[in-house]
Parts: sequence; structure tokens; C-alpha cells
Amino acid sequence: MPDTDIAKETPEDSEPELFELPFMALPERLDKVLAQLMPQHSRSRLQAWIEAGHVQVNDQIARVRAQVGAGDRIKVWPQRPPESLAFTPEPVVFEVVADSPDWIVVNKPAGLVTHPGAGNWHGTLLNGLLYRYPELERVARAGIVHRLDKDTSGLLVVARHEIAQTHLVRQLQAHQVKREYRALVHGVLGGSGVVRAPIGRDVRVPVRMSVEHPIAPKEAVTHYQGIRHGLLDATPVSDIVCWLETGRTHQIRVHMASLHHPLLGDTLYGGRCIAHAQRQMLHARALSFVDPSSASWVAFQSPIPEDFCTVVQGVVWDA
Repeated sequence: MPDTDIAKETPEDSEPELFELPFMALPERLDKVLAQLMPQHSRSRLQAWIEAGHVQVNDQIARVRAQVGAGDRIKVWPQRPPESLAFTPEPVVFEVVADSPDWIVVNKPAGLVTHPGAGNWHGTLLNGLLYRYPELERVARAGIVHRLDKDTSGLLVVARHEIAQTHLVRQLQAHQVKREYRALVHGVLGGSGVVRAPIGRDVRVPVRMSVEHPIAPKEAVTHYQGIRHGLLDATPVSDIVCWLETGRTHQIRVHMASLHHPLLGDTLYGGRCIAHAQRQMLHARALSFVDPSSASWVAFQSPIPEDFCTVVQGVVWDA
């Protein structure tokens, strides 16, 4: 790959850092040598630059395991860390259900990450909000008040300025924001009930939350109502509605799993991907809160998305 290809992958005003190894240098792997020459950068980041074509040895694109030694000339085009892109406006696709001078109600599609984080520093809802509503740059977290998991679809509210954000956060803390979810779970779950079980990080699996000996548990309360049950590919499933009093990470997923009724498609918490349920079958279908300016209630609903409907239609429901 010629030098011009490197230039296309780096900022136009970027200049490479140049290194020439002494003639007494012994052969060594390129990534190890760079870790000594550029100790301000982690070895994993340097390896990523090599793999992306941002390092040349003797004017040739280098490979991570390449050996370098006496007299070799190394060029490195330093790259911005991925987290520096976290608050960059990007044209991300999402539906705005309604907005006002104070708030925006978004219908988030499944598969879209709400807020940048490790492994998802761009292409998130936050990036899309900054692109569509540039004024959100002046609001903490681009106005995001609460989140939905990546593979959960449905409604969430975003504040357009700091005063509205404070108002909405206080409503959440006072359990005044009404959030209703539709879910499909394994097993037969009838009637109604309340799960009151504190949630914290799982002691064994860091990406999981748990109600069993969790780390730093916080109060979590979920109300649920069974609607109907049936068979999907000979597997008993139930259609339920949940209401949140609190908003802990993975709350409905964890609480339903604690009842031995994990969500269809939720493999992290014991659910199985059967038929067309290829993500957790959870949809935030209704949202209501007090408008910060008018002090009146506003309410919104979101229809069940197509993939969820496909799974529902595949169930043979009991009469």
C-alpha cells in the first residue's frame, strides 16, 4: 500500500513520528520496539495502529509481528483515541416521536447503543442527538436522562437544556416517570406480582448484573402482569407487561431471570434464541412524565417493532 493510502486514513495535517533504530539494535518485534519508543501509549493501542496501517517500516506498511532491527526506519501516524470521538455529532438513524423546547422523546431501535462506552465510542444515540440537535452539546450527556440497553427497543426522553434535565432527573428519582415495557419470557407466568430485589454487579461475570450476592446493590422494584401464554417451537412462553419503579441496569432482565422466567433471546441471563427471537424480547412501549414548563402530564406510546411482532405471531397462544 503506497504512502497516499496512509494519508487517506490519517488527518490531513497529521505528521508522522520518525524513528531510526541504531545499527547495534538486535532484532525484535515491532510492537515491542514501539512500546519502548512511545511509552506514553499503551501497547494495545500501538498494536491497533499497526493493524490499521498507520505504521510503516522502511516505507512499507508494517505488521504487528514484524521483526525490526539495525538501521530500520519507522514512521508512526498517531491516532486519536476512540473515546475522543464519544461526543462527536454523527448522522445516526432514530425516530423522534415528539419534541418540545424542553424535551425530546425518542423511539430507539434495537441494536442502537444509547451512550458511548468501552467498545462503542461512536455510532450511538448520543452521537445522533448531537447531530440532529446541536444545542445538546451544552447539556451533560447530551441531555440523556435514562437509558435503554442496546438490544431493547422503545421510548426514552432526552432533555434539551440543563433546567429540564434537572427536572426530569428529579422525577425519575421520585419514581414519577411512568415506564411500561412489553416482554416475552420463557415459561408460564400468569397473574401479577412485584419483584423487590436489589441489583448490583455480578461477582463472577462483570458484564452481568445480579440479585444474588451482588456488588454494591441498589434498590430495584419491578411490577409485572402476565397477559397470555403459549408455545413457540414447542417451548412454553409468556407475554407480559412490566412497570418500573426504579431504573437499574438490566433491571427487568435480571428480575425476570430471578423468577426463572428469563426473556426470550436474552442469552446473558439464561434466555434462549428460539424461532425469530434473536435479541432480548423487551420493548419500552409507553412513557409518561410531567412537562417541566406546563406542569401537565404528557404521555407517549410506541408500537411493537417488526421483529417482536414476528415472534409474537409465531406463538400458538392458549385459548
